[in-house]
Amino acid sequence: MAQTLVVQTLAEMAVDVLTTADGRAKAALGRRHAATWMAAREKGQPLPVGLAVPPDRPARPERPELLSPRDVPRRRPGSPEGRIALLHAVAHIELNAVDLHWDIIARFTDHPMPLGFYDDWVKAADEEAKHFNLISDCLEAMGSHYGALPAHAGMWRAAEDTAQDLHGRLAVVPMVLEARGLDVTPGMIEVFRKAGAAGAVAALEVIYAEEVAHVAFGSKWFNWLCGRDGTDPKEVFHHLVRRYFHGGLKPPFNVEKRAEAGLPPDFYWPLAESAG
Repeated sequence: MAQTLVVQTLAEMAVDVLTTADGRAKAALGRRHAATWMAAREKGQPLPVGLAVPPDRPARPERPELLSPRDVPRRRPGSPEGRIALLHAVAHIELNAVDLHWDIIARFTDHPMPLGFYDDWVKAADEEAKHFNLISDCLEAMGSHYGALPAHAGMWRAAEDTAQDLHGRLAVVPMVLEARGLDVTPGMIEVFRKAGAAGAVAALEVIYAEEVAHVAFGSKWFNWLCGRDGTDPKEVFHHLVRRYFHGGLKPPFNVEKRAEAGLPPDFYWPLAESAG
């Protein structure tokens, strides 16, 4: 009797990644699943998106110890220890981004979306896994590793707050949190350039270039949803950020890169001003 080939759906792949604890293993699995999805798309034979139930929180390794933001030790980036701490924080952000992008794929499959939506977030998740590996390589080259230092426990809060709201997820994660990365990464690059850390500079430059597209994916699909609903994207964005984002948007803003990603100033400046 011929065996029936069981095809794993994209949503099931996403849950696979979300339930893998080790950072390097999570990144490797995510990259394999992304390659499988993209290869099928290139052949014109897309895999089914399917349905799956993602965990409320993704699996995490035993280390790093997760602390309240106010309890995470502050280190000056002028010292080698401070630069290691800065890279460790970036690695933690990138690993959370891997989970955030797979989570948006699995969590909102009840929303009818074009295949292009899934193409974009698979690509973003794949690049975040690459970014995690790049920064982990830098840490290991400096005699450290991901998990060696405490990390921010609040990184998943945006996902929990927007677990029932696709518009809110797009507004807060790519259009606020990842857009913030566009503001601060040039300064980080300069820190490592001054320290002569060519490997870290190269890794951060890759991240900086590719994060623009991730913010753009958020802006594109947020505007698409608002267009489908017949609502004003700017008004909806302001409402959702005030509802879900805890804290004000902090200038200075990278106006050029934000514009390149589809975020005009009238989206974010009123929120910064209203936050005082």
